[in-house]
Amino acid sequence: MKIRTLGRHVREGVKNLGRNGWMSFASISAVTITLFILGVFLVLAMNVNYFTQSVEKQVEIRVFMDLLATKENITQVENNIKKLPQVESVSFIPKDEGLKQFKESLGEKAYLFEGLEESNPLPDAFKVKTKQPQDTATVAAQIKNFQYVKSLTYGEGTVDKLFSLTEAVRNVGIVFIIGLGFTAMFLIANTIKLTIVARRREIEIMKLVGATNWFIRWPFFVEGLLMGVAGALIPTIMLTVGYYYLLDAIHSSFEASQLFKLLPLFPLVYQVALALLAIGAFIGIWGSLVSVRRFLRV
Repeated sequence: MKIRTLGRHVREGVKNLGRNGWMSFASISAVTITLFILGVFLVLAMNVNYFTQSVEKQVEIRVFMDLLATKENITQVENNIKKLPQVESVSFIPKDEGLKQFKESLGEKAYLFEGLEESNPLPDAFKVKTKQPQDTATVAAQIKNFQYVKSLTYGEGTVDKLFSLTEAVRNVGIVFIIGLGFTAMFLIANTIKLTIVARRREIEIMKLVGATNWFIRWPFFVEGLLMGVAGALIPTIMLTVGYYYLLDAIHSSFEASQLFKLLPLFPLVYQVALALLAIGAFIGIWGSLVSVRRFLRV
């Protein structure tokens, strides 16, 4: 396609937007609403996934030994744990180190447990990490049956809840996006349909003088593309500004920054913007394609 011809198609596509101002506005608004909701769910899902991965890295099994276990018994348990194929690493935590970590976790209240070093009530323990977080429950069940193992704890329940939340966010987002996506494509298709009807006589004349179907269709594709891209730019800007202020509000509060670990503004904004622009362009082109194929009969 020649540059002059391409320029003519672009100009005609822009003119078509003005000729059907209110319908174009309705179509762009539908795309904007659709992609804004999609963007919100994308940001939410990406942050939930980020938080889930952070928790996965911290998932571990704490194995507490019987107080009567000897060094030989402890070594035997350690070797048995290492033999499990799902286990990635095993770290031994002597009871003195366990008491030190416990006091550090109490912060300013650590003084309440001063003097316990001479008669340490804590047992020796192991810290076990699995290759896959999903294997934690299985490995824990096996270790629990080992001799001289008194008890154990692990955070698999928390990870399961996070996986469930991620799945729920994804499913709800898909339902909303599909419904609003069809609405946006329907409005864009009807906008282009009105343009075709209004210019039917002009199109017939163009056909009589030798214009090809693709020459006639290109301005409508450009029109749909412009509506889709315009509908994607607005939610992209809104999400960028909104996420910036959300991060600023969280970082200004120490408690909130410790509780909510969110992805940084960049490259998150680039990823979401690219996704929204691509989807907006697809919705616009698809809407125009459906309209042209169904209503262009010349």
